[in-house]
Amino acid sequence: MFGNNGKKKENKMVWLVIEKNVYTTPMEEFSVKKKAYSLKEAIEYQSALEKLNDRDNQSYFIATEIQDGMNYVIEKHNQSVADGSYYEKHPEIKRT
Repeated sequence: MFGNNGKKKENKMVWLVIEKNVYTTPMEEFSVKKKAYSLKEAIEYQSALEKLNDRDNQSYFIATEIQDGMNYVIEKHNQSVADGSYYEKHPEIKRT
């Protein structure tokens, strides 16, 4: 109603083409190289960057907000298994 001039807000899926540079273990640097609004556009840009890439310590991948969220959930789950808190919350599951 206010500030959008009567236009309906669109939810657009965003794909990010991320550049990863590894300098020394565990030193890694990430930067967004492209913000794309279609998977096809992101893949084409990633492919072009990979073809031009002549560095062994540099790679490219595509990320979404959903992927980042899932990575966080997986990390927290693995951490709870490692520290044993998962088994405390789920006594029906035997620790291996």
